[in-house]
Formats: sequence, structure tokens, C-alpha cells
Amino acid sequence: MHRAHDQVLSAAQMRDAEQALIAGGTSVDALMQRAGRGAAEWVWRLSGGRSITVLCGPGNNGGDGYVIAEAIRVWGGPVHVVAAHEPKTAAARTARQLYQGTVLAGDADPHGDVLVDCLFGTGLTRPLDGADLALLNRLAASHARRVAVDLPSGIHADNGLTLNPGLPDWQLTLALGAWKPAHFLLPAAPAMGELRLVPIGLDDAPEAGRVVARPVQAAPAADDHKYRRGLLGVITGTMPGAALLAARAAQGGGAGYVKLLGAGEGAPADLVVDSQPLAEVLTDSRYTALLVGPGLGRDAAARERLTIALSEPIPAVVDADGLVLLSPHNLAERTAPVIATPHEGELFALERAFGLDGAGSKPVRAEALARMSGMVVVAKGADTVVAAPDGRIAFAPRASSWLSTAGTGDVLAGAIASRLANGADPFAAACEGVWLHGRAARLAPAPFTAGQLAAQVARAFADCL
Repeated sequence: MHRAHDQVLSAAQMRDAEQALIAGGTSVDALMQRAGRGAAEWVWRLSGGRSITVLCGPGNNGGDGYVIAEAIRVWGGPVHVVAAHEPKTAAARTARQLYQGTVLAGDADPHGDVLVDCLFGTGLTRPLDGADLALLNRLAASHARRVAVDLPSGIHADNGLTLNPGLPDWQLTLALGAWKPAHFLLPAAPAMGELRLVPIGLDDAPEAGRVVARPVQAAPAADDHKYRRGLLGVITGTMPGAALLAARAAQGGGAGYVKLLGAGEGAPADLVVDSQPLAEVLTDSRYTALLVGPGLGRDAAARERLTIALSEPIPAVVDADGLVLLSPHNLAERTAPVIATPHEGELFALERAFGLDGAGSKPVRAEALARMSGMVVVAKGADTVVAAPDGRIAFAPRASSWLSTAGTGDVLAGAIASRLANGADPFAAACEGVWLHGRAARLAPAPFTAGQLAAQVARAFADCL
């Protein structure tokens, strides 16, 4: 079931959600107090009683800053405000009037321990002007700890773009009310530090994006057997090692039976290899999912194996070489779902194949490809996004940077395919596989190989029981 604290809202959706609360009887001033006091609790914990500087801008983000500062002052913390601008909204002016502490002008140069950035938040679409940027960077340089409220100033909420070069980084970012796409997207996300959500009572919006969250799994039923838990076929090609990696991950992802279909040199004893012609193998009606692409190759034989796999009414995951070979023709007669797992280069190739211009942010591109192709699209990378043809979208939390090594994408494909074989809805299977992949990376000793990562998928799955 969706929960309001998992939702990811665009700037426009956030405004609508706040307006719904206001229409229901909650005043703007009350919302600001709720958000500011919630953020103040995090700032108070981080400060440990050390001095705090709050940088306030002209809008409601600045108003939140005055509420934070007043709460810290009442709790006995040393705090002062630097006002980059005078408040321009009614709620921000009220919050300024309620603040009983010190307000410094924008040319002040305080040196404290914690800087709280309330200059600009969600809704900013233009670069900071020179004076604001210089003030922000000057204060960031003179404070050892830095907290951004809602979003760091100078970040576009919807696409994660940095609107100015040379923005400071932050140890903590406090999302107000809901997550924003920028909290998970490059290039902005890595500079935000730890992420925490400050609830303000927003209702759950069904059309909102979601954060990829830990799935809830259960042990097999007492009467389950390997086929009931799902039979996954991993199709091999010219480089069977990649398919073997994917199959090892799939074995830990919940499927009851994983087979390598094709060459399987080096396969362990607990992994069945079926080297019969693929068209004959797939007449077995017990297959619940196929994975095609890792190590497939790009020659005529590879294209034939992809065509055979996608001609069967079996849910499929297409990865790696399969994505380069994939065309709309392969999907024209499909009745079973397909999950595609492209990295940036493969995403670009798919966009060309399906007549898309590749414009927009990563979520926009993934959504466009999902709608055009009918596939669930896992646009993977340091900022992975999952998009479904019906408009659902999910954002993965930041994962370990040690995933930037060869073969980890094969492991991801295997984890997703395992969840698909086990019976999960394709969008859910994609999200669950992404979560297992990220968790496995945190469990693996750094630096790790793709094989070491695959071995941790089972431990990641156990964390969901």
C-alpha cells in the first residue's frame, strides 16, 4: 500500500498538495510552523548545542528559516538569522515577526558551526544572482556543518539540475512534506548529503512518484515447490559469463528454479543448463519469465535468439545486448510484459529505435519510452528511475558508488527477472530488483566484483522477510 511519506512530488504537485491542506482548513502559517519546527528538530540534533546560522530568503522557504531559528532560540540554542532579502510573502513576514532573535544583514559574515540554507527551495527555476550565490558560498565556507531545507538553493526541484556552477555541498538535506525528484537525480543529489523527510500532513497522491522501498516478502508456503515459486530461463549467448552472473543473482532473488538456456561453461552444480535449441526449450509452459541480453552478442544468431524469446507469451526482461538489438517489430505482437533495463547509452539507442528525441530529464525520458514501447523501463545508473507505461514512476535511493564496475548491471537484471518469475507485477518486480541490487551492494565488502555482488542478493532478500 502506498504511504504519503514515500511519495515524490514535482514542484507543481507539491503546490497542489499544500493547497489541498489549505482548502481543508489548515492555514499557510500553520503549515509553515509545522514544517519549520519539524526541520528545527533535525538541526538541533545535528548542532549538539553549537552555534547556528540560518540564511533566509524572501519566500516561504525563508519563512521556514525564521520558524527554525525561533524554535532553536526557545530551546536555548545559540542562533542568529542572516536575511538575504526582506520577506515578500505574508506567511514569511508573519514568521519574521514571531522570531525574537538576532537578524543580520546580508553583508554580515558570521562564523558558526551549523549553516541552515533557507534561501530558496522548491520552485526555483532560474540561477541565483551573483550576490545571493556569493553570500551562500561565503557562509558555507565559514560553517563546518551545512543543512539544506527542502532543497539546496540553486537546484531545480523537478530535474535535479544545478542552476549555478560552484554550489556548496551539504551534510544533510531536509525534504519538507514530500520528496522531490531532485533528491534522487544527478547532478544535484550527491551534494545533498543524508536525506531526511519532515512530514507536514500531506495526503497521499495516487499520481505521485514513489521512492523505491524495501519490499516485504514471505517464506514459501508449506506446499510450495520449485515451479510454483517461478521458473526463470536465462538465455546465454557469445559471452555466457554475463548470463551466469545474472543467473547467480536470480537464484538469490526468490525464484524457485533458474535455468541457463544455451552454453553454460563454468556453471555451478546447482544451476541447470539446457543447451537444446531455444525454440524447443520454450515450448515448456512452466516458464514464468525469461531474461535475454547479458552476454547475448549482436550478431545474427543473437538477433534470432532475441526474436525467439520475445515471440513467446512469457514475461521477459531485456538487458545489455538485447536492448541494442531490440526494435518495435519485436514488440508488435507481444501479449506478455517486458522490462527493459538500459544504461544511458542503451537508453539513447532505444529512444532512436522508437522514434523519440531523448529530450528532457531522466524521468521524462524513461516515462516517454515506457509509454511509446509499452515496456517497464529501468533507466539505471547512479540515479536509477523506474517507469511504467501507465505513468507510474519510482526513484531509487542513492546506492553504493562501488557499483561502478563491470557486470553489476547483469546482477541487476537477474534480480529483477527473479522477482518477475516469482509472480510480481512487472513494475513491482523492477522496483524490488532495484532495491535488492542496492542492498546487496551495501552488504558486499568494498571494493567488490560483480560475482561478490551476486552472492549478496540472497542476504538482501533475507532482509525483506
